Amino acid sequence: MTEPAPVTLLLVDDEATLREPLAEYLSGQGFIVHEADSAAMARSRLLDLRPDLVLLDVMMPGEDGLSLCRHLIEMRDIPVILLTARGEATDRIVGLEIGADDYVTKPFEPRELVARIRSVLRRAGRAAPSPDTDAHYLFEGWRLDPLRRRLTDPAGTLVPLTTAEFRLLQTLLDHPRQVLDRDRLLDMVQGREAHLFDRAVDNQVSRLRRKVEVDSRSPVLIQTVRAGGYCLAADVRRVMPDSV
Repeated sequence: MTEPAPVTLLLVDDEATLREPLAEYLSGQGFIVHEADSAAMARSRLLDLRPDLVLLDVMMPGEDGLSLCRHLIEMRDIPVILLTARGEATDRIVGLEIGADDYVTKPFEPRELVARIRSVLRRAGRAAPSPDTDAHYLFEGWRLDPLRRRLTDPAGTLVPLTTAEFRLLQTLLDHPRQVLDRDRLLDMVQGREAHLFDRAVDNQVSRLRRKVEVDSRSPVLIQTVRAGGYCLAADVRRVMPDSV
């Protein structure tokens, strides 16, 4: 049975001391988290990214969160939770009036934020997305058809994959820009061939790199994280075959 697709969040906050540990915490809760330190960066990320929900700081230099919130709701129909400073009641009221789904007041308990995220996603009908098994993965011009296990390069050429390589690639595509250590990869790629990964995760990564990298000795897509594991350094979209 196919596992539910992970929920994608965009966290927009100019305070790195809050944004970075919060992103790490949310990733540990199973979310895919993309970060932006300003409204301008968020708008840039949204050119290629369709998050399930945006966590949006109200007070930021340049364009403020309320302006970006209005854009997200009117133009993109993306659920928004505002992150507001204590005592900024006016901002909360205005945010809710223009359509924000909820707000949390800083400082907040991360577990409370996760509960609010799940509540908003349930109301939006996105809490437990049941991914279409037909949906293709698109990344950096590549396409993976998970139903037929067919990988095609940016030129449209079919690239054969072994079962182990397919499982590894799909796991990386399900967790883009996240560091997956070897133990976690083992857990995610469990199957009849799990013992192969137990002995040779690194070998499987090397074989996959030879198929998807321009130069497997200087990998760009599948990066090694020192003392960490591996990371797919690409944004990933899921689309139905007839929508491409």
